Amino acid sequence: MNPSCLNYALTAEERKTFEETGYLIIEDALSPEQIAQLTAEFDRIHERKLSEGHNPKTALFYPNFIPDHESFLSLVDYEKVLPKVWGILGWNIYLYHAHMIATPPSGNSKNDGTFGWHQDSGRVNWEIESHPRPRLSLKVAYFLSDVSEPDRGNFWVVPGSHLRDNIDIPVDRHGQPEGAIPVCVKPGSAVFFDRRLWHAGSPNWSAELTRKVLFYGYGYRWLRTKDDMTVSHLWEQSDPIRRQLLGAGVNCNGYYSPTDEDVPLRTWLKEHQPELVS
Repeated sequence: MNPSCLNYALTAEERKTFEETGYLIIEDALSPEQIAQLTAEFDRIHERKLSEGHNPKTALFYPNFIPDHESFLSLVDYEKVLPKVWGILGWNIYLYHAHMIATPPSGNSKNDGTFGWHQDSGRVNWEIESHPRPRLSLKVAYFLSDVSEPDRGNFWVVPGSHLRDNIDIPVDRHGQPEGAIPVCVKPGSAVFFDRRLWHAGSPNWSAELTRKVLFYGYGYRWLRTKDDMTVSHLWEQSDPIRRQLLGAGVNCNGYYSPTDEDVPLRTWLKEHQPELVS
């Protein structure tokens, strides 16, 4: 890990925004060259899935894409993003979930149907007894297509709802919860969001733009993976911190009571950002 990554450390203002709203937008997180390469690999996967029979009019949810190309792997410990992740969650973290979503134009007229509002992590929200619910994880969404305008399959959020266990969904299933807004960002933007933030995908009512997003989910190392990630074969070619982020560890107990060998990120932070190590 190059110490220059600390130029992108979480700022006090960014922390305040994330803590208060439950999400944070970083524009130009990706360069034009990164956008072009990631989009080319994204399109290759999408085309392959279409050739295998996926319906071209429906959204493609594709997990476990990290091994598909080096450009995806390089974002696991991306210097412009990872320092903000550990600034929020700390050092005992790894990539527990990753998926890409392609949302093509629906071909339908715009309507006011209520979206599928939810908090992430499924049964976690029912089985852990606390209020508000614990953060546990966050996601970083890299937008490869232009969703700077609404009605393009935008990600919708209710700012500040990460501290609420419930929100009021319209009983007639028309319209969205009070305070809901679309996240409108240009290509190359990274959107961080707390897993507790009430959010929803929306239909793509545009004429021809396909929404393309890569989601990287970071959580504590004692969380199970949320999809069937096959990344252990990448450990050998990775440096120690990337190996940690890809789920490597000395033994099972090390995910709960880690040694320095389990969490090289902690050792690195002791030297370069000691205020974050406890």
